[in-house]
Amino acid sequence: MRSSDREIIIMDPMFLKDVEAHQGVGHYSSLIQRCRETGRPFPRIWHLFAFKPQVTDPLSALTEGIMRGPSPLPAGMRELIAAFTSRGNHCLF
Repeated sequence: MRSSDREIIIMDPMFLKDVEAHQGVGHYSSLIQRCRETGRPFPRIWHLFAFKPQVTDPLSALTEGIMRGPSPLPAGMRELIAAFTSRGNHCLF
């Protein structure tokens, strides 16, 4: 679907309906709630992060370390590489 100002991407529903319907706790649950309230799309993996944060927090820390930690590449270049890869995989980044 397209609007006159920008492309609107409608994401497919998640395969794990119970995980998506789970209220969740923590940071990702808050992010999901804010996106829903404002009608903004969000990555469906956030449902998994909100569903079992004790399991997914290490993955979140890993991602944060890779994307924002010390590196010869600036954070913006890493974001650009991730966005380019996601786009190539038809995945919302």
